[in-house]
Amino acid sequence: PKYLVTAAVTVEKLAKGQLKKAILVVPNKPPLTPQDVVGVLQSRGWEATIVKAADSPIPLVDVDPKGILKCVDGRGSDNKAMAGPKMLGGVYGIANCRGIKTAAELGAICREVKAAGHVPSVHGDESGIMGCGFCKLWVTDGFADAGLGIEPPSFTAEEGRDAVKAAGGTIENHYGAHAEKIVYINFISDKTLEPDHDDQRFIVDAWMAAKFNLDIPKYLVTAAVTVEILSTGQRKDGQLKKAVLIV
Repeated sequence: PKYLVTAAVTVEKLAKGQLKKAILVVPNKPPLTPQDVVGVLQSRGWEATIVKAADSPIPLVDVDPKGILKCVDGRGSDNKAMAGPKMLGGVYGIANCRGIKTAAELGAICREVKAAGHVPSVHGDESGIMGCGFCKLWVTDGFADAGLGIEPPSFTAEEGRDAVKAAGGTIENHYGAHAEKIVYINFISDKTLEPDHDDQRFIVDAWMAAKFNLDIPKYLVTAAVTVEILSTGQRKDGQLKKAVLIV
């Protein structure tokens, strides 16, 4: 404090009181570390561990530009291009974290995703387009009590689907019941894991949040909240709160 006040007084005296304008340059926030994520998850009652990529229980694969940017949902799909990156609700994960409201903004994000070398997608299931749990939570204000400031968009799930399709995206359809046992959070850029309907797991490619300049802490807490809400009442052993972070 003394040094900076001395600097201010010096300028005031030398400029005879005429210069009293300053710009403060501050460092960027340090990047969120996997250890930070473990701490956040554990504070929510999760069991979370960190493993090296070479020790991942599920092998990592290179991201295929022809693979769809798909939902973290672990169920089987009618689309077999599974080597694309995984985000909440597919392209909805970007839209939700940015707080967009309109179908036009959603279409613009789809074009951004395509320009970045990925295939935008959303999905439904045998019950319809609301079969994506993340989409359903978002459009019905299911995050209202999460404390994340997430508001629902102005479009319906059907209108969102149509906007993605019109922007050249893919609509996939999942089948069967949820039976995910674990959440994999992958920090290795340009790598992903592939889903397996017979050995289900949620897959969150955390590096994609950085690639699209999202609020990474908000995005990953949203992922945790989504799993907590959707697994409530679906499992005999209570909520799913087990994660493996791959670094």
